[in-house]
Amino acid sequence: APEPADAVPAPVQPVAPAPQESPFGGPPGELPPLPPAFENQGYGFPPPAPAPQQPQPQPQYDPRSAGQWPAGQGQQPPQPQPHQPQPQPHDPRYAAAPTGGGAPLGYTAAVELSSDRLLRNKQKPKSNNNGAGGGLFRFGGKAAEAERRRKLELIRTPVMSCYRIAVISLKGGVGKTTTTTALGATLATERQDKILAIDANPDAGTLGRRVRRETGATIRDLVQAIPYLNSYMDIRRFTSQAPSGLEIIANDVDPAVSTTFNDEDYRRVIETLGRQYPIILTDSGTGLLYSAMRGVLDLADQLIIISTPSVDGASSASTTLDWLSAHGYADLVSRSLTVISGVRETAKMIKIEDIVQHFETRCRGVVVVPFDEHLAAGAEVDLDMMRPKTREAYFNLSALVAEDFLRAQQQAPQNHWGAPQQPHQPQPQP
Repeated sequence: APEPADAVPAPVQPVAPAPQESPFGGPPGELPPLPPAFENQGYGFPPPAPAPQQPQPQPQYDPRSAGQWPAGQGQQPPQPQPHQPQPQPHDPRYAAAPTGGGAPLGYTAAVELSSDRLLRNKQKPKSNNNGAGGGLFRFGGKAAEAERRRKLELIRTPVMSCYRIAVISLKGGVGKTTTTTALGATLATERQDKILAIDANPDAGTLGRRVRRETGATIRDLVQAIPYLNSYMDIRRFTSQAPSGLEIIANDVDPAVSTTFNDEDYRRVIETLGRQYPIILTDSGTGLLYSAMRGVLDLADQLIIISTPSVDGASSASTTLDWLSAHGYADLVSRSLTVISGVRETAKMIKIEDIVQHFETRCRGVVVVPFDEHLAAGAEVDLDMMRPKTREAYFNLSALVAEDFLRAQQQAPQNHWGAPQQPHQPQPQP
């Protein structure tokens, strides 16, 4: 029957929208838990805060799509995540980071004590350098220019097999990391080649602070992913590159974790990286008895001993040479180089020439690096910010290192760059 004209229509009940299925297969609005292999693998950065909107899956590089991931493996290594901009102190993610967990160890220090905050107004370049030594060594006429060109040709000697340089010292705070970074940056600038530096310091090495970090991955992450590293781009995801072209692989800042990087891991890393990098530098720790040091010494083609222009620094460096000679590395000591690093301004009462004379009788060459304010700051190393004499010292050090390229290739003519490398065995002593 028709309703009366004055009848009030019944209120319409709102219909709840049908729940949309999550693109990840889980309950709506929730993300599935990560697999066990990906837990605590933040690669040095805390996870971003969840957005109120429904998250969309981000395309990521998956080696399995290219047939590089073996099927049927039990535990898969972590995949490096895309680089996330480091949050600033006013960022909500920074304020919400828990102190007991969440942010990796050392992340808060890297944000609060960054070089952009601690350094004063950015310094101007000390010299006009445009590669190939620049205008540093033009003083002195034709003889100095000819000597500079001779050293430059040495530095640019083609390397057909992976050449490994180890920087060591018994004493801490003498400039091992600074020398490793500055030498690697000089070689990368003058050679225009792929140069890599590895932090093998078991006591929370600081090599990762000498370049602007592009990834939070460490040497331990690289070790876990070795079975799946088949190309240079696979390795590049674990490195950070400086403007000079030098690439570095950082170590964990937690000593309890970094000590797990042992001799076997180092040998596997060098075998893998040696197929892609012609020159590899290793920033070692302060001791000579930790596990990875055996591999560092056995695989080294060139040894660089770091000393300071001081009594205790020179004595520690000479003691290092004595220990190496007594433990089967006399041949490595005889062709090693000594760097007298001016990590701080010293008084004129030290006779540096006597220190140089002492090590000239024990090593193949000695280089004195003067004090430099830019290097003493402990921030990212920039060759253009160095004093001309400091950069000239590292240029001369690079030339001395390059003098040994030809000998190393003659001893291993069958090992070409790109092929697996055989470890060097220490020479037995009578």
